Amino acid sequence: MTTRALHAVLVERTEAQGGRLLELLSAALDGTGPAIAPVDAGLPGLDELLQTLAPDTVEDTGGSTILRSGHKEPVAEGTAVVIGTSGSTGAAKGVELSAAALTCSARASLARVGARPGERWLCCLPLTHVAGLQVLVRSLLGGTEPVLADRAEPRALAASGCAHVSLVPAQLQRLLRWRGGTDAGEPGPLAGFSSVLLGGAAAPRGLVDAARGAGVPVVTTYGMTETCGGCVYDGLPLDGVRVAIGDDGRIRIGGPVLFTRYRPGGYGGAGSPPQGEFGGMGPPQGRFGGTGPAKSGGGLGGVVPPEETQRWFCTGDLGSIDSAGRLAVRGRADDVINTGGHKVVPGEVAAALQACAGVRDAAVVGQPDPEWGERVVAVVVPADPADPPSLKLLCTHVRERLPRYAAPSRMVLVDAVPVLPNGKHDIARLRRELREQTEPDSVT
Repeated sequence: MTTRALHAVLVERTEAQGGRLLELLSAALDGTGPAIAPVDAGLPGLDELLQTLAPDTVEDTGGSTILRSGHKEPVAEGTAVVIGTSGSTGAAKGVELSAAALTCSARASLARVGARPGERWLCCLPLTHVAGLQVLVRSLLGGTEPVLADRAEPRALAASGCAHVSLVPAQLQRLLRWRGGTDAGEPGPLAGFSSVLLGGAAAPRGLVDAARGAGVPVVTTYGMTETCGGCVYDGLPLDGVRVAIGDDGRIRIGGPVLFTRYRPGGYGGAGSPPQGEFGGMGPPQGRFGGTGPAKSGGGLGGVVPPEETQRWFCTGDLGSIDSAGRLAVRGRADDVINTGGHKVVPGEVAAALQACAGVRDAAVVGQPDPEWGERVVAVVVPADPADPPSLKLLCTHVRERLPRYAAPSRMVLVDAVPVLPNGKHDIARLRRELREQTEPDSVT
């Protein structure tokens, strides 16, 4: 197998280093430079991740090469980017993404949002995550210079002159609240955008509705590092992407946007977690959604090999597909709560709670119970801390939308639900905090 070198880049600030990363990314995509691995310089497990990625060279935040690996482990020839991630397993690994997959994903994204030549993208997501990096890929394909920002600051967004931006739900929520405090007649910070891609975590239905009601052109996205970021927009797969639901209820993704392999572990060895399964060349059993054959031309990133359009990746998410082919993500398979023999999907319960009056945010976890096996616990951020919703109100609200057994038997009030760097709720941390709690009704 032909291989190429891997160059790790320590990233501290998007604004200061985005230009350098854009230069390296362009060379990685067109094959004139090594593959790159953008890594957060402040990551607590930085040393462990670098050992896992095993790059040939490491570039510090000042642009100097500070390490040449003594045990080189080159990447596959077509690989352009390696994203370090722990996924839901907690174990560091690298996800190898080919130039063809990245550019196929970016082209499909540009087409879906109707991006016109010359329209610029604003990047206020970490460049060490695939969502931030894909903003750079779309800009390269569109022949434009992205605007780089370390944060989604309202006035900076409004003055950016950009047409498109990617956000996580927490950013959108803050921007909407800021919009409500503007002077009468002053447009909100997102008023001038043609599309606002929303991903990284499940977005509360109320948040999406509020944004669209305020005239914000929100496009919800679903995807992961292994699919080069968002591959399903507003429930519908991008061109060339196929979606299926297996007999186990888990979402399968097929098409040219899939990653090449993990570092270490390849397709199913050490380092390849249960949700990282490939289903081989044939289609899985279950309900299908998606589009026609993959579309990919030459140029930057090359051509997707025919065999790459036939693989299927089994995600760790549960979902359903309606008669129109629209995907609904129910939640994580490994988060399912077994209470009294009934299986409860926390994501569905959390979505119902987030739509309840008096709730600003909510997460749901399972807690061991001697009688029922597990009980459903609602972790709630009240809209008004002085007047929080009652457990009875939450139960009634959930039972009107889901089976009775899905209703929470305990409510925990918090100031904020902890989140991971990618904007998703930190469920593992919530479980730890609940185990340590002695107070039955609140957590500070």
